[in-house]
Amino acid sequence: MNGISKEKYGFSKYDHKNRWISYWHQIDEVLELKPQSVLEIGVGNKVVSNYLKDQGVKVVTLDIDPNLKPDVTASAVKMPLDSDSFDVVLCAEALEHLPFEQFEESLKELKRVSKKNIVLSLPHFGHSLKFSFKIPFIKEKKISVRLAFPIKHEFNGEHYWEIGKRGYPPKKIRNILRKYFKIRKEFIPFENQYHHFFVLEK
Repeated sequence: MNGISKEKYGFSKYDHKNRWISYWHQIDEVLELKPQSVLEIGVGNKVVSNYLKDQGVKVVTLDIDPNLKPDVTASAVKMPLDSDSFDVVLCAEALEHLPFEQFEESLKELKRVSKKNIVLSLPHFGHSLKFSFKIPFIKEKKISVRLAFPIKHEFNGEHYWEIGKRGYPPKKIRNILRKYFKIRKEFIPFENQYHHFFVLEK
């Protein structure tokens, strides 16, 4: 077989199908808020930021890893940015890379630099029962049920914590979020039950 394998680009490992589902929801939720400016925390592979830029949105990226070439190299716990700088702050699958003791500090920073809204997603460990059915001429119905499976979290070199693990139930995370924001929307995509989305308002 000629050509470069898809594994060389990380397509099978990092950019798997479920991650593309998450990209879609990130973009959809951000564009729903009709922002002119967005701060994206956690650069990833820049799929989301590049798409938003193509839609005419001014995007500034921030990441702690300079090798990813963000616009700003910094931690979400202390961002060298002015208050009320961005219409929307997008922080997808990033805060779990910080110790849970820094979760509230990072939320305070997200609130400070945002003019109004934050789109946040966090990993949600567990298992799901999913059902979908389609009848001709009727919209497809999708139903999912989360199954609690609160095992102890073991640091894997990437995630310090995850929703659904022992000590991090969804109710606890919601209560912390409500200390700083109004939760406008909350959902887990049917196709990717590992990513838990919150749309927050100051």
